[in-house]
Amino acid sequence: MKLMRVGEAGREKPALLDADGKIRDLSAHVADIGGEAISPAGLARIAAIDPKTLPELAPGRIGACVAGTGKFICIGLNFSDHAAETGATVPPEPVIFMKATSAIVGPNDTVLIPRGSEKTDWEVELGVIIGKTAKYVSEADALDYVAGYCVSHDVSERAFQTERAGQWTKGKSCDTFGPIGPWLVTKDEVADPQNLAMWLKVNGQTMQNGSSKTMVYGVAHIVSYLSQFMSLHPGDVISTGTPPGVGMGMKPPRFLRDGDVVELGIEGLGSQKQSFVADR
Repeated sequence: MKLMRVGEAGREKPALLDADGKIRDLSAHVADIGGEAISPAGLARIAAIDPKTLPELAPGRIGACVAGTGKFICIGLNFSDHAAETGATVPPEPVIFMKATSAIVGPNDTVLIPRGSEKTDWEVELGVIIGKTAKYVSEADALDYVAGYCVSHDVSERAFQTERAGQWTKGKSCDTFGPIGPWLVTKDEVADPQNLAMWLKVNGQTMQNGSSKTMVYGVAHIVSYLSQFMSLHPGDVISTGTPPGVGMGMKPPRFLRDGDVVELGIEGLGSQKQSFVADR
């Protein structure tokens, strides 16, 4: 299934995209796309509904594909070819950092370039959405805890991230720096999360053209690994790293400016399009 949230910010309705590309209203059946609704039992109940019996919603703003996210966890330097372009060595364990949940926006919402930014960068990433509480889970069982996948844009301000004192979080958490969606694609529709084409364009020019097959640590390993240190809860989002082609890795580096348009997508998971505007 392709689950989504449609409507004005803060007033989104839960919905699904049917086989004909029509948006169907789920609000009579679930309060939102999150929490118990994306548990295995909750997803089974939604799957049992005949989409044709659901009211059709007019196309409109698409919100973040999951509600009630408690943690937005990111994995750094997790693509071998991306690590190479930045001159970094592949880490012996996953690099973990957090993105503030206040950064989450819809997939096509305007992204704000923060005040003082000179190095706002792009990163297409595979997002993993947790469907049930995971604690001390094995790698063999880890995917049982995944509700589905989405496109995640890990927008980053590189000077805030790496040139200022402290940790990466402040370069990752600016308002609007976390577009996710358009859909939560349930895991049964993703045959192999480790073999998905990923792409990103800036002003129509392809910058990233990679695949999740070059991930150093795969989805199952990441979910299991994180669960050893913290409980993962329904609605938590894990952004699993980016393939090569980020602005920071170019020679000379290239960064986003007021008026730039970024388009990105992942095979089977949909696409996003954002205008970047200076936050005055």
